[in-house]
Amino acid sequence: MYSNTGRRGPLRNGGITVEKLVVGIAQWLPAAGRPELNLDAALSHVGWLARRGCELVVLPELWPVGLRPATFRDDLAAGAEPLDGPRTHALSAAAREHGVWLAAGSLPEATPAGVYNTAPLFAPDGRLLCAHRKCHLYRALDEHRWFLPGASLTVCDAGALGTVGVSICFDGDFPEVARAMRRRGAELVVHPSAYERAAETWWDTLYPANALANGQWWVLANQCGDAGGVTYLGGSCVIAPDGAVVAAAGRAAEGERPAPELLVVRLDFTERLQRARCENSALWEQGRRELHQD
Repeated sequence: MYSNTGRRGPLRNGGITVEKLVVGIAQWLPAAGRPELNLDAALSHVGWLARRGCELVVLPELWPVGLRPATFRDDLAAGAEPLDGPRTHALSAAAREHGVWLAAGSLPEATPAGVYNTAPLFAPDGRLLCAHRKCHLYRALDEHRWFLPGASLTVCDAGALGTVGVSICFDGDFPEVARAMRRRGAELVVHPSAYERAAETWWDTLYPANALANGQWWVLANQCGDAGGVTYLGGSCVIAPDGAVVAAAGRAAEGERPAPELLVVRLDFTERLQRARCENSALWEQGRRELHQD
């Protein structure tokens, strides 16, 4: 993972000034190999959520190309762009037009060395705050065949939101990732995903545990529906710093293709963080780190 404009090294509480926060999550099944159509859909979803008062909008993993196993090689080739390409400019413009923090899911980022699975985070003025390259590649779906792995964790200073961590799908399955972001000050993690229905118990168990053990808000945006050979779960959700799921979208049955779902969630953002600091901070402050080294 990397942060191209975020700060390196240890990060502390980034000066959160937001007391209430309205979060919007877009959950849908992208059209495989149709990057222009998918961009239109993404921009439409961002606008709809912004018009309903959302201040932070989160999109799912690899929405520009979809994740249909049978055609993924060609779909990826059709949709990979440099990070400074026209798709990123369109997303930046959408963040600026609507005045939202935009965690724009993840995109296939073309580089001279190969393709990364990269998640950009934009400020309300359209600035690219950071971009996270997925570093844990999920072999069950052959991600190691298509993508280069990122090399470092990504957290960045997001102004009024404080320090934000960015994680993509399989990255968040590792407890070490959430804990490392906590140590660098992240109390909010945005997490675009394409999580399969077959791993539903992981989704329901690992992420509330991450939030509870680290006193973090987690915002998970997932693909949803059958993509030919694999059904993506849906179940996009917001998890509070005490591990409680405060809102969740619907889920796909095996072989089903539900309609897109746009979730609007109003959070007592700071109050829940303060409560977790009071009640749960022993979990991240009193561990003996010398015992946790390999």
